[in-house]
Order: sequence, then C-alpha cells, then structure tokens
Amino acid sequence: MKTPKAIFYLVLLIMTSCAQTKEEQIVVYSYVEEPHSYAKPNNAFIKHLKLDITVDFETEIISGKATYDIENNNSTQIILDSKYLEIESVTANGKETDFSLGVNDKQLGQPLTITIEKNTKQIEITYKTTKDTEALQWLKPQQTADKTNPFLFTQGQAILTRTWIPIQDSPQIRISYEANVQVPKGLMAVMSAENPKEKNESGLYHFQMEQAIPAYLIALAVGDFEYKAISERTGVYAEKSMLNKVQEEFSDMEKMVSAAEDLYGPYAWEQFDVIVLPPSFPFGGMENPRLTFATPTVIAGDKSLTSLVAHELAHSWSGNLVTNATWNDFWLNEGFTVYFEMRIMEALYGKERADMLALMSRQDLDDELENLKETPNDTKLKLDLKGKNPDDGMNSIAYDKGYLFLRTLEEAVGREKFDAFLKQYFKEHAFSSMTTEKFVTYLNTNLLEKNKVTFNTEEWINQPGVPKNQAVISSDKFKNVELTLQDFILTGKIDKETTKDWTSQEWVHFIRNFPKTMTADQMKDLDTALNLTNSTNSYIQMVWYEQALNHDYHGKNIDSKIEDFLISVGRRWYVETIFKAFKRNNRMEEALKIYEKSRPNYHSVTAKTIDDLLGFEPTKEVE
Repeated sequence: MKTPKAIFYLVLLIMTSCAQTKEEQIVVYSYVEEPHSYAKPNNAFIKHLKLDITVDFETEIISGKATYDIENNNSTQIILDSKYLEIESVTANGKETDFSLGVNDKQLGQPLTITIEKNTKQIEITYKTTKDTEALQWLKPQQTADKTNPFLFTQGQAILTRTWIPIQDSPQIRISYEANVQVPKGLMAVMSAENPKEKNESGLYHFQMEQAIPAYLIALAVGDFEYKAISERTGVYAEKSMLNKVQEEFSDMEKMVSAAEDLYGPYAWEQFDVIVLPPSFPFGGMENPRLTFATPTVIAGDKSLTSLVAHELAHSWSGNLVTNATWNDFWLNEGFTVYFEMRIMEALYGKERADMLALMSRQDLDDELENLKETPNDTKLKLDLKGKNPDDGMNSIAYDKGYLFLRTLEEAVGREKFDAFLKQYFKEHAFSSMTTEKFVTYLNTNLLEKNKVTFNTEEWINQPGVPKNQAVISSDKFKNVELTLQDFILTGKIDKETTKDWTSQEWVHFIRNFPKTMTADQMKDLDTALNLTNSTNSYIQMVWYEQALNHDYHGKNIDSKIEDFLISVGRRWYVETIFKAFKRNNRMEEALKIYEKSRPNYHSVTAKTIDDLLGFEPTKEVE
C-alpha cells in the first residue's frame, strides 16, 4: 500500500516525465558490449547508409561520400569505426561539425567520434580509402581469368568493412543501404543488393538493399564479367571465359533454394546469385546477401564441390537472417550453417553424400582439436576474443564442433521436432542478432523443456573439447575407400577400375588417410598409376601436395606443381595447409622463396595468416 507521500512523488515523477520532449527521453536499447567495435549504439546508431563513391583503378582508391540516417538517443556524439581511411569532412544535419579520430589500434583501427545535437537525424562523411585498406583487393588484368581488364573485390568479414567505409562495424548493428558507384566504362559493378544483369554505357550503377544487414555483409565487386540466369531468382556472374562452365557447375542452385525453403521457411532475400571471383579470393565463399562471392577453386567440372554453394545459401537463414551478436558468438553463424548445408545436400544428393561430408567435417574437427591442444579454451564454442582479431576464431571449432553439437541435439530429440524448432527459431528472430546466452534460453524453453529432454548444453558450449555424448557418423563408401588403401599398402598395386567413379570426397578421404609409414616410393607408385600430381580438382591437389611434403616425395614435376598452385590460388585454407606442411617438414627455406613470389597475389586476409605462420616480415617492395 502506497503512503500519500509516496503517491505525491510518483505523480511528480510522471509529471516530470511527461514534460520532457521526445528528444530528451532516453530509450533503453539492448545492444550488448562489443569488444571489436568502438561504436556505442545504445547512445546513437546508424539505421541507413547511402554511398556515393567513385572507384579509381589508376590510383587504387575509392572516394566519395557516405550519408547516414541515425537514431540519436539523447546523445551529443556518435562513434563509428574507421581504419586506414582518410576522413576529409563531416556534416550533421547539413552543417559542418567537429570530428576526431582516436588512437589507432592494430586490430580495431580508430574510433571516429562525431559531434551531433540531440535533434541530429543525419550525418555525412566525405572520405577516401588508402593504400593500406585491408578489405579491398585491386587486381591487375593478368591476375584475372580473361586477363584483359582489372578487377576489384571487397571482403568485409569479420571487421574489415571499416577499412573501406566509415561504419559501426558490429554484427549486431543492422542497416539498410543504397549506393551510387561510378566505375570505369566497360566494367560492371555488383553489390550485396539489387544488381544489374548487364553493363551500361555510363559506368554508373545504382544499388538498393532494403533489408537491414550487418556491416560485414556490405560487399562490392567491379570487373569485366557477365551474368547468366539459372532460374528466375538464381544465376551466376563470371568472367566471359568461365561463364558457361560456372553456370553448368552451379545449375542446381534453384533446387538448393527450394530444398532449403522446404526445411526452414521462405527465402527472405528475393534473389540468390553467385559471382565467381579471381583465384586470389581468400575464402571458399562469402555469404553476402543476394550475391554470394565464391572462389574458382570449386569449379571442378562435376559439381562435386558445390556443397560450398549449399553452405553459403544456408547462411541466408543462419548468419544473414539471424546474426551472431558479437564475434564471440560466431558458432551461431557457422555451426548452424554447416548443419543446414548437410541437410540441403542430403535432400538433393542423398544421405550417403551428406554422410561423407559430415564425416570429413568430423575429421577436420579432430585435426583442429589436436592443433589447439595447448590452448584448450580455444576449443569452446562460446569464445573470448577480446584483445584478439576475431579472425582467430574462424576455425573448425565454430564450424564443425558447432555442427556436431546440433546434429547430436537432433538425434536426442528427433529430426521432426528439431526441424520444427529451427523453423520457428528463424521465423521468430528474423533480421535480428543473437547471443549464445539468449539462444540457450530459447533452446531450453522451446525444445528441451518442451519435450522433457535432458541435454548437456553447458558442457558443449562452455567447456573445452567434445563431450562423450556425440553423434557417431559413418560412411560405407569411406569404409570401401579405406579397404582400397589397405590393399595398396599391402600389395603396392591399385586397380583403377575401383577408383574410376570416386567422388572428390572419396579421393580426399583416400589421400588424407595415408599412414605415416608410407614411403616416397609408394607415393611415386600411386602417382604413376593415378596421375594425382596433375589433378585439376583443387581439393584433391591440396591434400595430395600436403601428403607429398609429409612423405618427402620430391621431383621436378611435383615440386613445380606445388609452387604453381601456391602462386595461382589464394584460398587461405588451401595455401595455409600447404605452407604448414612445408614448416612441419623443415622446408622453410623453400617455403619462403615460394611465398615471396605468391604473396603479391594474396588478399590481405590470406597474407596476414601466412605472414604469421612463416614469421615473414614484408618489405615495402613486397607489399
């Protein structure tokens, strides 16, 4: 019961609150602490971005203006992330305003603090990139497939978008965007937005992304490429010499989208296209909404490596639709996506194909657990990356331990109930961010408690290693591959009829499981019989070259093929695997000689990883 005095103060509080103007009222937002962004979105955040930029290949600079609609929560400043950018001027509500760049951090760059008023609704920044900008890779014509025109692409994940756009570079801050991009005539520009299907004469392209996305998904590519449709809502971009084989390789894209929708609800982005970039692209793929960026290393000629497309498509739900709130929660993006990828592959190509992929995922996880045995806390799903580059957390733990956790959950509750849970999860949290803690609460309420299932979620997420209750994955085809390898080790012979119908996955499993006692002579015998050194499948090349180094298999042909591969391919996973093998087998002198030649072809993401691995300190000439 309230006393009269208490009632008086309550009425006074209400009257005072009502007397405040709308601008003076402080709204309570739920953005969480972010160790990899300077932004303070609970005070002020951006809602919409308009870019007006020019791409200059001669100077290798992007310049122009970025205009932001902002939500100001009674603050006198807004903070953006900036790294290696030249900030020329800033306005607030059309008037020039004060701004400052803070102390530079090697990982995070600088906070860009802008003075605003309580009624500020828009800011505009005039800026340009510099030679140090990490997100951009400028390619000479000879570094492309057609070798006739230059090429540019961006890579924003995890925190590199701030190096080509001043932005609040936290995955929990979602914005819509539009852009006017001027490029040289004869080239086309595409973005993670509504895209042109053919070049125009002016070189000025307009883009619109109406759905709100995190900054790391803003992407741009500029080059001499063309578009070819697969269905009304799917298609591919590629350089002219590659266009037909890319379309053929990815001809199942519409089937993949339909299979994904059958599993977890409608595709929310209208269009699903893929652009195949030059070979220096550092990842297998990047799930930029509406336009996945992909490496040419997946063009195998037999659709055997297109699980990558299924993976990037799955991100349209897990990652793009429901996004990890911070990079400490990265497994929420990738573990879910690997699980979803396997389900798409099973729906299209059958359980045996999916099980082979899942077993390879399990083997990758074992390798990563071994690599991280000295730092067991790095094998937790929920990470602590404060003070580190979030790129350090982008390893097999997030992907493959995350997948194994979800597959084990599926087996515990049953596939039908698990599918219904995931479909509800994506629907209820669409276009929002998710923390690990929030997900665990949702999981307990909507799946485990609802179905009276006890599960050691805490152990899976917050403890090192892999719990004992884990899904057991097996493959009959892989068992046959292992028998073939055993026969070869015993007899020194291999029947080519046995291997003629093998998929890429069977070949990789065969090669990855060579015993440590295998000799260089046995490697040579296999190579003579199967011509593995001259394989045109990049995945097979990668594992075969690694094993050649592991088993001291030398020769003019194999050595030159390894060098050519490292110079021509920039996919980080592949080149890191091979350079690790050089280092592991005390062949650092050779590795460094090759790296001096190959490094100029690598994106900064790959170059940084190999620099650290080999202890390489680039000179200005090498850079």
